[in-house]
Amino acid sequence: MATTAVANPDAELTQAELAARYGLSVAGERPGLVTYIKQLWSYRHFISAYANAKLAASFSTARLGRVWQVLTPLTNAAVYYLIFGVVLNTSGEIDNFIAYLCTGLFVFTFTQSVVSGGVQAITGNLGLIRALHFPRAALPIAITLTQFQQLLASIVVLAGIVLVDGEPLTLEWLLLIPAMLLQSVFNAGVAMAMARLGSKVTDLKQVVPFVMRTWMYGSGVLYSVANFEKHLPETVAWLVQLNPLLVYIELMRHALMETAPVTASQTQSWLLGIGWALVAGVLGFIYFWRGEKEYGRG
Repeated sequence: MATTAVANPDAELTQAELAARYGLSVAGERPGLVTYIKQLWSYRHFISAYANAKLAASFSTARLGRVWQVLTPLTNAAVYYLIFGVVLNTSGEIDNFIAYLCTGLFVFTFTQSVVSGGVQAITGNLGLIRALHFPRAALPIAITLTQFQQLLASIVVLAGIVLVDGEPLTLEWLLLIPAMLLQSVFNAGVAMAMARLGSKVTDLKQVVPFVMRTWMYGSGVLYSVANFEKHLPETVAWLVQLNPLLVYIELMRHALMETAPVTASQTQSWLLGIGWALVAGVLGFIYFWRGEKEYGRG
């Protein structure tokens, strides 16, 4: 009895055509930008839990635990006040210098911690990245969220310092909320950019502390920003006014202090703050997303 051969409809299809027919995709392929954002949103509970775990772990070996969330900013403020306020006597240039100093220091520390953590967001979590599938942007965002919680503890301390230093409690204090949110978006964008760079150049973490120290001196954290106009050429002083960290520090000083020296009006500061948040947040996110399939390889 003759047998009839059954034709295989897939026999002459290429691999690409077969994949398209059955909905297959390349392993580790980068998702589209909109799809990636949706994936990231679906992992929001993971991001929150991971950030809380990182915060708890950072104080797990200390006897005083989370009390250090308050003691650390207070200790830093005391050290810098001793050096710049007493030894170098810069406090004479500014009314309520302690409030001025602490505001700049706490705001700067927020960005400094996020940038330092962002550089190692990928290289410091290779085990997690290789074991689990999730959008990698969750890691630098979680670092930002962890440090934002630290900032909230610092703001409680800062509010007490500002009141004790003689500043009144006003409705302008409510501007702290949008100022912190704008800085958080800016920080998250920078953290994502640094995470991708840090995954490519592992020595970058050794350079970051020097960059951040220079950035601090150019942000009017420790002394009056009036010194910029006094000692810098006009063009350079104008460029310093565009410094995003100086912008966010001045937004906080505008909100908390009535007579703090500033380099720009409130309107200009808010426009710059919104602009920097959008630029850093959007570009940092896109830059990180473009390298999604690279993380954890090699």
